[in-house]
Amino acid sequence: MEKDRILVVDDEETLCEVLQFNLEVEGYEVDVAYSAEEALEKDISRYSLILLDVMMGDINGFKMARILKNAPETAGIPIIFCTAKDSEDDMVAGLNIGADDYIVKPYSVRNIMARVKTVLKRTRHTADTNPDILSYRGLSLELSLKRCLVDNKEVILPRKEYEILCLLLTHQGRVFSRHEILSKVWPEEVVVADRVVDVNITRLRSKIGEYGKNIFTRVGYGYGFKG
Repeated sequence: MEKDRILVVDDEETLCEVLQFNLEVEGYEVDVAYSAEEALEKDISRYSLILLDVMMGDINGFKMARILKNAPETAGIPIIFCTAKDSEDDMVAGLNIGADDYIVKPYSVRNIMARVKTVLKRTRHTADTNPDILSYRGLSLELSLKRCLVDNKEVILPRKEYEILCLLLTHQGRVFSRHEILSKVWPEEVVVADRVVDVNITRLRSKIGEYGKNIFTRVGYGYGFKG
């Protein structure tokens, strides 16, 4: 079984070393970065979780988290803030960005280990629960029944729109070109114009409520689903 890989981002080198040592004892693979700038030079998409300080240099932890959450390839990576910023406003701000937990310094290593384990377990559980259901928050596809639900209300989708959504939702963060979508959703058709994909995407966005904005466009490349 592949080990979970964790990135620790903090400008306190001693603290990074302590966390790295204890996390590796627990069986994780751990890398460290002493600034957000250094962290963002790494291939962050390969990490299972990020432990992130808030008060750093030009790019603080909040700004780095926003960068990650706005990038499709890193949006789904869980983040735990570990910071001395202990006001309620700071905590709310961190969680609103999309962090999975917020731990205030000084903290015990035992507490960190427990929080890391909990967040990783929750992340895996979300991915593994009911393989017949493909979901993102309140948007779900019942694969065997070919049904789409938005906040527990069924939304009727034509077959092609359903298959496009299923494709994008299955591969969150990946960009599919129009040609790829055509080959996967219209494999039996001899000639289908690229414009057909655009029309179906527009209709799909309008039908799935607030989740329509999660279907993003990369101009010149194609479409994807931002989780």
